[in-house]
Amino acid sequence: MTFPLVVGVDGSDGSLVAIDWAADEATRKGLPLRLVHASLWERYEGALPAMSRERSSEKVLAEHIVGSAEERVRRHNPDLRVTTETLPAEAVYALLDEGRNAVALVTGSRGRGELAGTLLGSVSLAVAARAYCPVIVVRGDKAALNGAHGRILLGAGDPDTNREAVRFAFQEAEARGCELDVVRAWRCPARETADDPALVEDPAHQHEKQAAALLDTLVADASAEHPDVRLRRTTIEGSARKVLVNRSAAADLVVLGARRRSGHFGLQLGRVSHTLLHHAACPVAVVPQKV
Repeated sequence: MTFPLVVGVDGSDGSLVAIDWAADEATRKGLPLRLVHASLWERYEGALPAMSRERSSEKVLAEHIVGSAEERVRRHNPDLRVTTETLPAEAVYALLDEGRNAVALVTGSRGRGELAGTLLGSVSLAVAARAYCPVIVVRGDKAALNGAHGRILLGAGDPDTNREAVRFAFQEAEARGCELDVVRAWRCPARETADDPALVEDPAHQHEKQAAALLDTLVADASAEHPDVRLRRTTIEGSARKVLVNRSAAADLVVLGARRRSGHFGLQLGRVSHTLLHHAACPVAVVPQKV
């Protein structure tokens, strides 16, 4: 059984962008596409002698949203396998449940009803922070959305919590036939200076070497498994958040790892992921690693 790529749809502009991106992604990887709309109207149907006009209009709207999304996909990707579903649940819970049997979840950066000017919708943030499958939040300029840069950006975190993110990034680069830019940011603490007699070498050089060694360890296995992927290893001094946001301007997708602690139900996102979800210039994939 092949799990689908699941995209949340709600009729918003952000949702339409996510649908187009997800359809291209599913076509590229040979995956079925599942369009999911979360609506609560079904909970109330039959609870009263007759549905109120408000409930009836909600049902019509839900059917229109899903039907329009399916038509949009079939118009541009006629050979793609597409299924649709309207689920009687809140959007976050519906998508998290769908993620149990999905290759990945795709959402827009903002949904219907979000405040104008917000950088990221609450549903997208909650799903990215809690799902146990990869979540792609679709955002960015036209060049990134169209894959014009020919580059995937991977933020290199600790090897023991980023194995799945590394695997995802290599698979994505291979499917697209593009370069994979693996970046590890490093910083030299202010208390360490080259004048310290206890240090045998320049501390900045030492931290850079450590970053390069960690990066090599991180990609070693995946690089051997995907020898055709063009790989660029980069170490940069600075804040990881700033470095990755800046480099996202020349990427089609940025991939980040995230820890998922069993039994922990709050938002599980680090500062780097949180920043990129709000400010990246391209779609962001958050790939969980169970710890």
